[in-house]
Amino acid sequence: MAGEAPQTAKEFRWYVVRVASNREERVRDNLLARVKSVGKQERVRNVLVPTEKVAEIKGGKRREVQRKIFPGYILVEMLLDEETWYLVRGTSGIGDFVGSDSMPMPMEPHEVEKLVGGMKSTEEKPKLQMQFGVGDKVKIKEGPFENFSGVVAEVNAQKGLVRVNVMIFGRETPVELEYWQVEPV
Repeated sequence: MAGEAPQTAKEFRWYVVRVASNREERVRDNLLARVKSVGKQERVRNVLVPTEKVAEIKGGKRREVQRKIFPGYILVEMLLDEETWYLVRGTSGIGDFVGSDSMPMPMEPHEVEKLVGGMKSTEEKPKLQMQFGVGDKVKIKEGPFENFSGVVAEVNAQKGLVRVNVMIFGRETPVELEYWQVEPV
């Protein structure tokens, strides 16, 4: 047709799609079911809710939970054309694509690699979630300095260690503790 831009070779790309917050999994399932019902599995390859595994302490117990990296968004790997664009946009719960109004912007390959790689690494070793940072006041809840209060001087998230400056005999003393041994005041 006259006036149309020449078509380039189509390739699978990742696109970010806005969805209703806290409904990401349901929208993903709806989209996958819709793709299957119209027989477009060869054009919409993957639908992903980006999550990471986080270790947190609640009520003195350590537990691992899945946390959404981008609440309110899902990622769709597909061949973008008018048909797949309408298929995705017409799915219940989906807002719109991230990008300009006329053309969604695909994610860069290095962005996808970093995101998917980060998700895989937290599956193997959960990321620690600490509720405090440098300069925060904390109370030590376990160990030889139990019930002492202090100020966080250093946080080592990779090792799960926290250095807290505690007043002992009128002198500020650094104490190194596991992250679960302290709680914010």
